[in-house]
Parts: sequence; C-alpha cells; structure tokens
Amino acid sequence: MTKALQLYLEGLSYREIERIIGVSHVTVSNWVKEYKISKPNHTDYHPTYKIYNHLELIEFLKNKEVLKGAGMIITELGDKFMLIKWERFKD
Repeated sequence: MTKALQLYLEGLSYREIERIIGVSHVTVSNWVKEYKISKPNHTDYHPTYKIYNHLELIEFLKNKEVLKGAGMIITELGDKFMLIKWERFKD
C-alpha cells in the first residue's frame, strides 16, 4: 500500500500504478480516499518511469547528463528496480 501511495503522490495515475505493482486501480483509489491523500499540483510536468535490472540501473546512473536538472526516485520491485524521473527545473 505504501508504494502505491508514494507513486500516486509522484503523479502516476491509478492505472499506471496498477500496471507497475499489480494492485487494482480501484484498490489504489480506495486507499487514497481512505487516507485522504491529496495529490500535489504538478501541472507543468508528468513523471516518467522505467523498470531496470541491477546492471541496467548502474549503467543508466553512470551517465551524468541524465542526472542533471532531474529529480529521481528509485524503488525496488522484486529483483528489478523502478526509476521515476521528472525534470526539476523548467525555463
């Protein structure tokens, strides 16, 4: 449940969360209502996410250009890792 709520707060939709963690979008919606979670206003961006294995994640993070001006969260999903990324600074 915690991971689903974290993803919701990062801007992912109920259906995106369903696809990522395998919990029904209706269940996620019910959790959001039950705990009175309010999604912050992120109208100027939408986070992107990608699933990596350990070696792919290491290779991705070696490239400093992908880290510039971006916010990221990395979370473990079984034997894989999910990276959520959004642009931190906009002109």
